[in-house]
Amino acid sequence: MADTPAKLNDAGLRQQLNLETGRLGWPELQRHFARGVVIVLSGDMDLVEVASRFAQDDRASVEQWLGQGNIRRACDADAHHWNRTDPAFWAIVVAPWVLVQEITLQ
Repeated sequence: MADTPAKLNDAGLRQQLNLETGRLGWPELQRHFARGVVIVLSGDMDLVEVASRFAQDDRASVEQWLGQGNIRRACDADAHHWNRTDPAFWAIVVAPWVLVQEITLQ
């Protein structure tokens, strides 16, 4: 049985979350989008850091990022874009949320 966030220190939580990140395509993400649980991170955000704040229920950080536009709920415009471009994402589940960051080639 995996440790719960309350049982892990911050470094341990981040290590566990890092191991749980994965690459997803739009087809795998569609059902989560349909449930309304996809959170999109801007490209400069650290996926594991954001996931750790969600896991720790750090509302202050999450609300700040929402207010700054660094994270947001996926919307219909995102789905239309993703249908056209079929991108890949780095993703992690922090129930009930699926946090995603589009993989861009640089």
